[in-house]
Amino acid sequence: MYRSVIFTGVVLAVLMEGPGSAKAFTAYVSNEKDNTVSIVDTETGKVIETMPVGQRPRGITISHDGKLVYLCASDDDTIEVIDTATRKIVGTLPSGPDPELFVLSPDGKRLYVANEDDNLVTVIDIESRDVLAEVPVGVEPEGMGISPDGKVMVNTSETTNMAHFIDTDSYEITDNILVDARPRFAEFKPDGSEVWVSAEIGGTVSVIDNASRTVKHRITFAIPGLRSEAIQPVGIRITADGKKAYVALGPANRVAVIDTATYAVEKYILVGQRVWQLAFTPNQKTIISTNGVSNDITFIDVASDEAVQSVTVGALPWGVVVSPE
Repeated sequence: MYRSVIFTGVVLAVLMEGPGSAKAFTAYVSNEKDNTVSIVDTETGKVIETMPVGQRPRGITISHDGKLVYLCASDDDTIEVIDTATRKIVGTLPSGPDPELFVLSPDGKRLYVANEDDNLVTVIDIESRDVLAEVPVGVEPEGMGISPDGKVMVNTSETTNMAHFIDTDSYEITDNILVDARPRFAEFKPDGSEVWVSAEIGGTVSVIDNASRTVKHRITFAIPGLRSEAIQPVGIRITADGKKAYVALGPANRVAVIDTATYAVEKYILVGQRVWQLAFTPNQKTIISTNGVSNDITFIDVASDEAVQSVTVGALPWGVVVSPE
């Protein structure tokens, strides 16, 4: 098993400046194989606690005030609610069968959940814990993205190879856009102009124009020494200024850095094995990757686009979210 805690100059410089020099955030990592969540201090790079949760935890997100973490317990067919102050499970939400990924509305009131087994997107009212709607989509839904204004939700279906645009008022599909094979993630640019959809088997990221609902560009990847089939785009995150995108490339063990204006790949960052999902710290100084096969997470410095620290977590880390403060 690959296990390491690696510090380079960037991280050491921050840590040596003393208390208060770096903003500490808390990261929550869902470990799919051992049914735990690792709670990590992002300043020290240490695991604070490993808490037991439901079966096969995957998708994970946090309330906008940072008080509650929502976790897809896929094999329990539920979403668990974790109090971040007590680090205890304080309730569940009615997710529908096999929840895998979800997205929280910008106002924090609704959760949109991909139910892989039933080909549905379930809409949950968080306060009342009621199901507001079940939207039929393509086969094996997974990726979930929400527009900055909250008016449009995008779901990707792995087998149908489509991005489904859903109106969040009517819960109706307005557009179905064909993308490449096995789309796994959808991410809106901060200005809402584009949706980026990763295709794991197709090996591409489709950039969809949100106004015309057409694919305006397909981003491809090439890494010297690696076969093309090893490059499998999954998680995507775009910086708050909209200038850079980061794409997790699965068994390629790298995160691609992309200029969003030109769609050019500027760099490939070597991280752990089978990199899956990504999350920024709120100050956007660091992006964290989950590396499933090496059972660790990697901290990437956004200014230099260098991997600066790897921390061992639980078995098969899948998703990651960082507290807003």
